Amino acid sequence: MQQDDQKQVWLAQPAVRDLGAWFQKQWDEDQFIFMAGVYNPMSALIAQQAGFRALYLSGGALTASLGLPDLGLLTMDELVYQARAIVRATRLPLLVDGDTGYGEALNTMRLMRELEEVGVAAVQLEDQVLPKKCGHLIGKQLVSAQEMAEKIAAAAQARTDCKIIARTDAVASEGLEAAIDRAQQYVAAGADAIFPEALTSLEQFKAFAEAIDAPLLANMTEFGQTPQTSAQEFEEMGYKMAIWPVSSLRIAAQAMDDFYQALYQSGTAKEQVAKMQTRADLYDLINYYGYEALDHSIQKTVLPPEAGEK
Repeated sequence: MQQDDQKQVWLAQPAVRDLGAWFQKQWDEDQFIFMAGVYNPMSALIAQQAGFRALYLSGGALTASLGLPDLGLLTMDELVYQARAIVRATRLPLLVDGDTGYGEALNTMRLMRELEEVGVAAVQLEDQVLPKKCGHLIGKQLVSAQEMAEKIAAAAQARTDCKIIARTDAVASEGLEAAIDRAQQYVAAGADAIFPEALTSLEQFKAFAEAIDAPLLANMTEFGQTPQTSAQEFEEMGYKMAIWPVSSLRIAAQAMDDFYQALYQSGTAKEQVAKMQTRADLYDLINYYGYEALDHSIQKTVLPPEAGEK
């Protein structure tokens, strides 16, 4: 981007609101929602630059980025802070992993309000017992279907526009039919969509699609129970949404590991420069010149030739 071509920054725009309607519009028009998993504003901006029109904030990825395991250690404040920053940076519809609602009914109601107030479009709630686990691990414990339905009803009472996506982890411990029964109860309680977690075959995905009269979300996480499946395949099976929740974190972590190993062994980053995002590309991504133009007291930045401007 040329230095004179500034995009408007979030500080000069109205606050993001009512993006839950965007999800509803896509569902009504039978438009598949292909969501990149992100864990901070930088990853979200890169996904937006690639062309994604909606994003997913994974609790597992966010927790790992803080150096913690996905065992219910993330706080509501940490989640809301990151969600706010991502929405501000991208202004895209964001689906946020709300885990178990951070407590019981009242806590879940507060979570819905907190996330809706920062512009989040949809919230995912799950039926595990706290402390919870990654959905693709063994040994998960679930609350009763009635307890989860009551939590969903509370969330529905608290929200105005934000969509509720109810996740059930019941397939692993209770079987497919019990999971479908739970999902139907969750829809009746007020869930707008269903997320059947850790399905192990295309047959299970198809069975859910045939049984549930609500939009369905598919989870394509690596190193888990679900076989590698494309967005097109999920859509053909009747799913309305799919997420790749932790993929970008895994890619970034491996790239950083490779770099740090090379730097430690060689004592120089010279051979790694060609793999790096240039200064010019970074400034373009974060809209550096848009912020600079907003404050006329800041002298205009001129990049040196070494910045890698295209």
